Amino acid sequence: MKQTVKIMLFLNLLFPVAHQLYAGRPSGRLSGMPCAGMPCAGMPCAGMPYAGKPPKLILASVYMKGIDIHQYLVSEKLDGVRAFWDGKNLISRGGKVFSAPEWYTEGFPEQPLDGELWLGRNRFEELLSIVSKKVPEEREWRHVKYMVFEVPKAEGPFTERYKLIVQLLATSTNTFIHPVTQFTLKDHRALMKKLGTVVSAGGEGLMLHRADALYKVGRSNDLLKVKPYMDAEAVVLSHIPGKGKHKGRMGSVQVMMENGIKFRIGTGFSDKERENPPPIGSTITFKYHGNTINHIPKFASFLRVKPSTFERENVLKGGE
Repeated sequence: MKQTVKIMLFLNLLFPVAHQLYAGRPSGRLSGMPCAGMPCAGMPCAGMPYAGKPPKLILASVYMKGIDIHQYLVSEKLDGVRAFWDGKNLISRGGKVFSAPEWYTEGFPEQPLDGELWLGRNRFEELLSIVSKKVPEEREWRHVKYMVFEVPKAEGPFTERYKLIVQLLATSTNTFIHPVTQFTLKDHRALMKKLGTVVSAGGEGLMLHRADALYKVGRSNDLLKVKPYMDAEAVVLSHIPGKGKHKGRMGSVQVMMENGIKFRIGTGFSDKERENPPPIGSTITFKYHGNTINHIPKFASFLRVKPSTFERENVLKGGE
């Protein structure tokens, strides 16, 4: 008994030291291990090594009719996982190093890059499964592309930065890294037509990047997202029992947005999701079409559970 107590005391003293040594060492590309079931879609994950402060990146605002399309380059909005390349590691928006096979980033430019890990249209959930595993499956990573749309530390307008992206990747021997194709459209009508084509083919939407914009971190009209609907996030507060064909399972969820507005979402759920609804306290993404006079999202419909507790904790604590 005394011997067991001594061993336990020794382990209690040893663990914090070992933890500090591990946390302080440089992160190898195979040393980062995401939490099981936690894809870290741009957000922190306790099981991934910390790269330092979260990278400061450009963020998108929402496109509104009336903006001069001639001033922007257009690209498809990829439904992937945001990843910042610092020259050594792929890092999430939360500052965690993604675990990827070492060969995956061989030949990447030393220049910092910003882009998305992407599998293809309508494959977001599959991608999350791949990047969430504690030990990366090499066979699965061979299908993941790193699609680059920015060069954070480069000077000049976006047109020049886009040319630099193409030049950098043209000389790379790596087959997993690609530039996001940019093109121009003449007006709002052409933009909506292109949006319809992309969405009909399974795409998520479009992105507009102001051609003459210098690189500036944060959210602004330099980068705009164009989607057939608006989306937002909310925290699940409770499950409302179903009636009729949904009797005996979840009918809707009571949710709260970060601005404190509460409402119910009852559409967009599959039968499987109604049997096993989003956990109370989890963050979900939903789509909607404008707001009521009371600022409640209209025609809100469930899209997916966001696999991160970071925003949920911020919302519940009243943070940003």
